[in-house]
Amino acid sequence: MPSESLRWETLQALKNSPKGKISFDPFWLERGEPLLAGCKDSPSLSPIAGVILERLSSAPLQKSSSFLGSRSGDSSPVLSEVSISSTGSVADVSARTAAFSAASLSDKVKDESPEADVSGVSSPTSLPAISLLSPKAMEMAGCIIKVQEEHREKAKLALRVRQEMQEKLVAAVASAESEQLKRFEELMELKQRQEYQSMRDMMERETKESIGRQEKLKEEQRRRITLVNLRLREAEQQRLREAELERQRQAEGRERLRSLNSIQEEILQLNQLLEPSTQTKTDLPPASLSSYSTRGNQLCSQVSEVVRKTAEGNFPSLEDMTVAERALHEMRALIRLMQEEAANVREKKKKEQEQEEERRKQAELLAKQEGEKKAAQLAKEKAQRKGLQNSAEDVTLKWYKDLQEAASRCAQSFEQLSSAKDGQTKKLKLELQKAATIPVSQIASNSGSQLREIFDKIDKLLSGRPVVSGGKSVSTSQHPQGLDFASYKLAEKFVKQGEEEVASHHEAAFPIAVVASGVWELHPQVGDLILAHLHKKCPYAIPHYPPMKEGTPVDEYQRILGYRVDDSGVEGQDSFLKRMSGMIRLYAAIIQLKWPYSSKQGPVPHGLNHGWRWLAQMLNMEPLADVTATLLFDFLEVCGNALMNQYRSQFWKLILLLKEEYFPRIEAVTSSGQMGSVIRLKQFLESSGKRNREGSGRKTWKSIK
Repeated sequence: MPSESLRWETLQALKNSPKGKISFDPFWLERGEPLLAGCKDSPSLSPIAGVILERLSSAPLQKSSSFLGSRSGDSSPVLSEVSISSTGSVADVSARTAAFSAASLSDKVKDESPEADVSGVSSPTSLPAISLLSPKAMEMAGCIIKVQEEHREKAKLALRVRQEMQEKLVAAVASAESEQLKRFEELMELKQRQEYQSMRDMMERETKESIGRQEKLKEEQRRRITLVNLRLREAEQQRLREAELERQRQAEGRERLRSLNSIQEEILQLNQLLEPSTQTKTDLPPASLSSYSTRGNQLCSQVSEVVRKTAEGNFPSLEDMTVAERALHEMRALIRLMQEEAANVREKKKKEQEQEEERRKQAELLAKQEGEKKAAQLAKEKAQRKGLQNSAEDVTLKWYKDLQEAASRCAQSFEQLSSAKDGQTKKLKLELQKAATIPVSQIASNSGSQLREIFDKIDKLLSGRPVVSGGKSVSTSQHPQGLDFASYKLAEKFVKQGEEEVASHHEAAFPIAVVASGVWELHPQVGDLILAHLHKKCPYAIPHYPPMKEGTPVDEYQRILGYRVDDSGVEGQDSFLKRMSGMIRLYAAIIQLKWPYSSKQGPVPHGLNHGWRWLAQMLNMEPLADVTATLLFDFLEVCGNALMNQYRSQFWKLILLLKEEYFPRIEAVTSSGQMGSVIRLKQFLESSGKRNREGSGRKTWKSIK
């Protein structure tokens, strides 16, 4: 039927209506809202319900009446009260539909319980009046209620069936799992029993096999113990024999070692008697002392070589003891020879000292007379002199050339050592150069034992004895040209110290000069080499102004004059004057100082007479701008007091000549930009003249310094 096909649309419309979407709110009571506030409102249908009702309006009213008659046993009262207009509102239809639903529910109850129906019929109480809008609406409400009931019953039935199936399924699964667990436990128990049985069988077999192996091992062990005991007894007997032999060897070795130590101690004590530093009271010549000391050191080295072997854990052999004893006998013989020679030299020296004293007095007298004569001659020639010399005297030039030739011969003598190409000789050359130059570099303002230690080291090196340099022992006797090489480098280093150290620190001139004077006294060759190097680097120490020869390059001539010339050019005048000043100060200190620990009696090896000669020749030569004033000031400041003590009035005459006659010549050749050194010299001369008039000479010069 058309109306029945539209019932599901009606139900869907009701479901989508606001009343079909009521949701539960647990906070209704807290907010104070009534639970059934929404249910008491008038029901309303959606716009789709109105369309459905319009479609249903064409159906005959007999269906509604027959439907109502079938649902109620007494339809006359109901129909009598129903007066529905087909034009009623949707809200009225909804309200009446709800009332019809209630009536239909009551009819259903009556159908299910006849007794209730009978009581209802017989009851005199009349049913409430149901007002219906239209039969179509009533029919729709009934259909809705019927469908809801059917669906509710179907849902309950399906839920019940599903619950029963679920319970059956759970019971079946639980039963299957329980059975499977029981089978698994039985299987595990079976495996454990099998493993335990197999393990017990295996342990029994291994126990039997182990017992058998132990028996075999015990038998083998007993056999080996027997063999080992036999070998141990043999080894113990062998050890006892070797220990006895070792004790005997150790006892003999210790005895030889004690003898060797006593021999070395005696040799070292005897060697100390041969050292020049301990022979301060002997009159043996240095050459003899050096030869004795060298031989003594060689013998000590032989014994030390033997002892060095023992330091490695070995005892000296019979051959080593023979060498040591032979060295001891030779050392004793050497001491006896030295003592005999010392006694002879002492007798001879005593006679020579008396003669030397007489000669010294005569030499001093002659030097004084010569100085006085020279001063008088200078005073006489002062008025007649029209011009001064431009070069040194012939005697002075010959002396200068002889020194340069000697230095050249010395340099040529060690040419083989200097140009050696093998590593051993190069190493020896380097060690000798270090041993000669390092002690000189250590001289500064030290005094006393430090200077003496430095001097002793230099003296040992020049005497051919070994010295320690850089942790290594080196000696000039290791090479035939070693002595000449060391002497040349030592002299060169002394002059270089004057050029650098004294130029920067004037007070260093005296300690360096006193060591140089002591070396000069014992080794005159070194003194001549010092002069040769000094004259080559500073020709004004001669004094000599080398002329420029034809064909000589300017750079070469600058080198001859003492300037340093390199790729960057000629050094500045200030640097040049500073170096010249340092070397002149060193020379002025050398000519007046004597080594205080010297055993020789006599004047300084290169004494003050050379200083007097230098000063006189400087005043006889034309002055050079800036150079002459600087060198005269430095020379007089260092050595003036010693010259004054030596020559007294003659010295003051020379100073007066310098002040009145020579100084104006210096001022005449000096430009305005070079007046610094001239002013210093002028102030020095004025101060010395003033103080000479006020007091004694010695006091005056010391106060000037």
